[in-house]
Amino acid sequence: MRPDISVVICVYNGADTLGDSLRAVQAQSFPRHAYEVIVVDDGSTDDSADVAAGFDVRLLRRRHYGLAAARNAGWQATLGDWVAFTDDDCGPTRHWLQSLHAVVHQGANNGRVLGAAGRIVGYPSPLAVPRYVERTGGFNTERHLQHPTFPYAPMGNAMYRREALQAVNGLDERYSSYESCDLHTRLRRTYGGTFYYEPRAVVFHRHHTHWRDYFRQQRGYGRGLAQFMWHYRDEVPWSLRREWTSWRQTLALGAAALVSSTGEPALVRRGEFVKHLALRLGFLETYWSKRERRRW
Repeated sequence: MRPDISVVICVYNGADTLGDSLRAVQAQSFPRHAYEVIVVDDGSTDDSADVAAGFDVRLLRRRHYGLAAARNAGWQATLGDWVAFTDDDCGPTRHWLQSLHAVVHQGANNGRVLGAAGRIVGYPSPLAVPRYVERTGGFNTERHLQHPTFPYAPMGNAMYRREALQAVNGLDERYSSYESCDLHTRLRRTYGGTFYYEPRAVVFHRHHTHWRDYFRQQRGYGRGLAQFMWHYRDEVPWSLRREWTSWRQTLALGAAALVSSTGEPALVRRGEFVKHLALRLGFLETYWSKRERRRW
């Protein structure tokens, strides 16, 4: 019997968290025969593959080509009509799949349905970085889906119709990040259909716990943003003047972060500076690179 939903989880050296993620996926209230689980090991050098092999999953092992390529390998191997994506550092709640499944099937009465996404909530933590990310809505799916020009759903909690993914040839593997925003843009413009936000479909996420790791992540996002903006340069023009204005705003955030104070406002000021400095550095080294521009 073909499953209705295929869950795809990609992992790269995530042995420490993958087991918890798979236990959460296998504990769904959605009937077990109605969904399959595919784990794509993207060339891990730790025990990720061994962890996955201990669960009722289909395991795909491949060389390390990056997250976009791994997700493509995952959805291309699926059997279900719907492909639900989550990550190795995520923990879907018990009714995650049931909630996503219900909203797309209810929506089918109103025309073509592209997919659905739910809430991503950080695991409770007393540490500074997770508190900052959660306070500022770093993974706020509802907010991302409300963007006036480029709405998208973070793929830690998103489900798409498989034939829609096939229609656009999946994710663009040139991206180092921001591939989910590009995918959602192409799906909306090429395949169309309604995409639903379902707040009852909740996934917990392990935010970074150290500023250096968060800085590295945001710098990578800056590179992906630069790739995205160059790819859509006719719609999102950029200039040296705008670059300088952005740097001035970043420096102003740095000055605000130096103000001596404590508590959550001080945490937010520090986080905003770290985030925007990392983003600008990643953007700067990518957007103005002639080598990078030739790739697009």
